[in-house]
Amino acid sequence: MEKWARIKYTPNLPLGANGERVTASKEHIALSCDAACEGMVLLKNERNVLPIRKGTRVALFGKGTFDYVKGGGGSGDVTVPYVRNLYEGLSQFSEDISIFDKSARFYKEYVEEQYRQGIAPGMLKEPALAEDIVSDAAAFTDTAIITISRFSGEGWDRKVAGVDREIKCEDVGLVAQANKIFDHGDFYLTNAEKKMVKQVKENFSNVIVVMNVGGIVDTTWFKNDDAISSVLMAWQGGIEGGLAAARILIGKVNPSGKLADTFAAKLEDYPSTDGFHEDDEYVDYTEDIYVGYRYFETIPGAAKKVNYPFGFGLSYTTFLLEDCKAEAFTVESVVEDSIAVSTKAKENSGKTAKSVKSADETKTDNNLADAIVVRAIVTNVGKRPGKEVVQLYYSAPQGKLGKPAKVLGGYYKTRLLAPGESERVTIALYMDDMASYDDLGKVKKAAWVLEKGQYKFYLGTSVRDVRELDYKYELKKNVVVEQVSNKLVPTSLKKRMLSDGTFEELPQLKPVDTYASIFKREKDWKETINWKVLKTPKVRPQDMFQLFLPPSDKDPKKFIEVAECKITLEDFMKQLSDEQLASLLGGQPNMGMANTFGYGNLPEVGVPSAMTCDGPAGVRIAPEVGVQTTAFPCSTLLACTWNEDVCYAVGVAGGAEAKECNFGAWLTPAVNIHRSPLCGRNFEYYSEDPFLAGKQAAAMVRGIQSNNIAATPKHFALNNKESNRKGSDSRASERAIREIYLKAFEIIVKEAEPWSIMSSYNIINGQRASESYDLLTGILRDEWGFEGVVVSDWWGYGEHYKEVLAGNDIKMGCGYTDQLLAAIDKKALSRKDLEKSAARVLTMLLKLD
Repeated sequence: MEKWARIKYTPNLPLGANGERVTASKEHIALSCDAACEGMVLLKNERNVLPIRKGTRVALFGKGTFDYVKGGGGSGDVTVPYVRNLYEGLSQFSEDISIFDKSARFYKEYVEEQYRQGIAPGMLKEPALAEDIVSDAAAFTDTAIITISRFSGEGWDRKVAGVDREIKCEDVGLVAQANKIFDHGDFYLTNAEKKMVKQVKENFSNVIVVMNVGGIVDTTWFKNDDAISSVLMAWQGGIEGGLAAARILIGKVNPSGKLADTFAAKLEDYPSTDGFHEDDEYVDYTEDIYVGYRYFETIPGAAKKVNYPFGFGLSYTTFLLEDCKAEAFTVESVVEDSIAVSTKAKENSGKTAKSVKSADETKTDNNLADAIVVRAIVTNVGKRPGKEVVQLYYSAPQGKLGKPAKVLGGYYKTRLLAPGESERVTIALYMDDMASYDDLGKVKKAAWVLEKGQYKFYLGTSVRDVRELDYKYELKKNVVVEQVSNKLVPTSLKKRMLSDGTFEELPQLKPVDTYASIFKREKDWKETINWKVLKTPKVRPQDMFQLFLPPSDKDPKKFIEVAECKITLEDFMKQLSDEQLASLLGGQPNMGMANTFGYGNLPEVGVPSAMTCDGPAGVRIAPEVGVQTTAFPCSTLLACTWNEDVCYAVGVAGGAEAKECNFGAWLTPAVNIHRSPLCGRNFEYYSEDPFLAGKQAAAMVRGIQSNNIAATPKHFALNNKESNRKGSDSRASERAIREIYLKAFEIIVKEAEPWSIMSSYNIINGQRASESYDLLTGILRDEWGFEGVVVSDWWGYGEHYKEVLAGNDIKMGCGYTDQLLAAIDKKALSRKDLEKSAARVLTMLLKLD
């Protein structure tokens, strides 16, 4: 096939063997199911009620039995050939269990009627449960399964009980529906759900709960209730989520998922809850770096608030972790100009180098270790095959900066171990990855530093279930790992939390004028770029007469000549007008199956128009197109697999579906931090921990780009709130930004080299993310070495010329060519600025098949 033939002519040719389609293929659907099984977490299993024994009769309760939520809404939705709910999943195993028909029929009829009325999955009220159904079910069996489901989506956040003011959001209809259903916010059970649960508990001795949710919810109602024996956190498991849950419940699969978040007893126990809905115009990240387990394991008194700790998950078998050893490991150390440079730093020279030198300005100890290597043996000492996740945590000296009590430094998931089988595990933790960022100069200003003192290491199976290793690493001097400069400095954040739970005051600077512009904006300017107004990119057709004229020396050079190395990209760009360059920096019209527009599109010089597709849980194609794709599990579930191979496989499969449907870029993965359970888009994101999120998502990116299509990690950065997401200012310290909210992106950039990244809607310390030179050039490109394309989120409020100056290469869903040309006339922008971004866009297009 000729280069770009798929993109230019949209032939939709199958990619599978023997001319078969890979999109929504049996293989991909099976992979989705396997991935779902790998990430579901067994939270409770008293009296070993699970797995359900062969021959057991069960009764199913809760509208969630049929009201199954495969994933979140908005860009996270996927058009699928079917969705298998829990009842349908359990029904696949009729030889193993018998299902009470009367309750199943009751919920099935109710849910089907609600769907006919247009109610979205997960947004149905829990129906009143008739006593005769319960009594008949109790006569049939002593085992009941309750399913609770929740829906969440893009453009709106979860409610805090007691906050009744109107909150700015995009999906007003769903918010209104949620307010009618969820008496106390959807974090907690509704009154109707509480009544149903009470009825079931009073009539059955074995009660199993399945949680079909996309994020953190209340777990107190079942944790300490002896009447509820077992709980499976099934998340939103994609197209086969019901089957995956069923396979675990009856023991066809041994659960091996581990929590990617901390489950506290109450919503108010999370420090981010207070202030989340304080104001639509800003959010103060006063908890600083103490997010998730970093808060609960560090701040005095916070540990007792935890129901289920980070990294926790039960199994049907038992594992023994033994022969745990740690040692310092130096790959190579040399001295260059009195600065010790590790092998890792040398390999990343020019991009990610962290040259090591003394913060005390004394002679560097050139024997500083490159890494701490931990080894252990994991043995399955139970009676069932299973997998275990070995987790390595470290504790850095408190020093002057203050540190979390424990931080995840590495992890490893074993293969499936048969009873009695062992596996040797080795985890390496680089020394410079334990560095903290000093934003105020307590040790060395604007530097990543390793403070002197003892570094301790813990190995185990959750942040709580760990043992401290005998080995400790002693650092006698403060060491600067990397010297940078202050960027994204807060101006209006008044205070931040310290490791002892107190707060320190922060300098107050002159606020940034977020809306400064060389252009005058009309009063209703926001409405003119709202996606609902449907202002779409202009079509750029090639003049028909050009197709029939014989070639001439005066003809413009074609882009294919660059691909064939006949001319340089620089020579190709010289012939382009300012208008053509400016056009490349905006979204292009939809073609084929696309609904999120594209990149490129200069037909007069042969630049193809490569379409994009949305969907972090699968390729999202509008239902009316008639093409159905595979819905993979939500990102939170993928994080709970703690298995990079699973994420890589999902990336390969999803990327192949995107390519087969003629897309050039898949707008995934989304890796913002689970700062608060209230964020309505947490289902799209991975974890509260940036290391886990970064590692899992980097594997996804590598899988996607193995198809020669572009992955697009998003939303860069601090997009942790959906309410007024285009106008809300995320006010955070530079340390919290770098250590928590940028770290996952940094890992992805350095380990997976994504071809594109999406900037976020929100404002960061007064400056819009898409207009931030500090973020997009200073950190992303200059510090991390990113060489790809930055695209804005769709229909944001950024000024196009300011975005170009910042390093945001493409404005989506459409650009403003006239504004860029006017900015050149006003000397606010130059042709070189256009060329810089255009070169990155064209370079990305050259990578596509």
